[in-house]
Amino acid sequence: MSINLEQFAASNKATVDSLLAVANTALATAERVAALNLDAARTALDDSTANAKTVLAVKTPNEAAALQASVVQPAVEKAVNYSRSLLEISTESQQQLSKMLEAQFAGFQKQVSGMVEQAAKSAPAGSESIVAAMQNAINSANSAFSNMTAMTKQLTETAQANMVAATKSK
Repeated sequence: MSINLEQFAASNKATVDSLLAVANTALATAERVAALNLDAARTALDDSTANAKTVLAVKTPNEAAALQASVVQPAVEKAVNYSRSLLEISTESQQQLSKMLEAQFAGFQKQVSGMVEQAAKSAPAGSESIVAAMQNAINSANSAFSNMTAMTKQLTETAQANMVAATKSK
């Protein structure tokens, strides 16, 4: 079997492109999470400062009780919104990575199928069982990948449904 240098170079370029796409997606996700965290920290600091000033102005127990009620609800809402935003970022990132993985796997699958077909054509007589075993292994890998993809999508949908249910029950 001879090595086709053009195919080898194209394969290496595709691999590097895929790795760069994954790295860019990971960096974009990290950037979004960092921005979300900085915004949450800034908001928490501002809220804490405002609340401290308000607490210092309290003169009666009734004012303290009213203050507590007015502080807790917005804090809970902000925490829920933060969680929702974090879930949205992670879901979008997971979807992007899943699409990349599916595309990469499809290319790999096509390449391996082509190699198996080429091997089947040039295989000596009597090696049909080996070729069939290779095709069976490819079919099993395809099935496993499909199951993994379906499970990932189901877990994502479940997490999203749980977040929606949690935000509705607040």
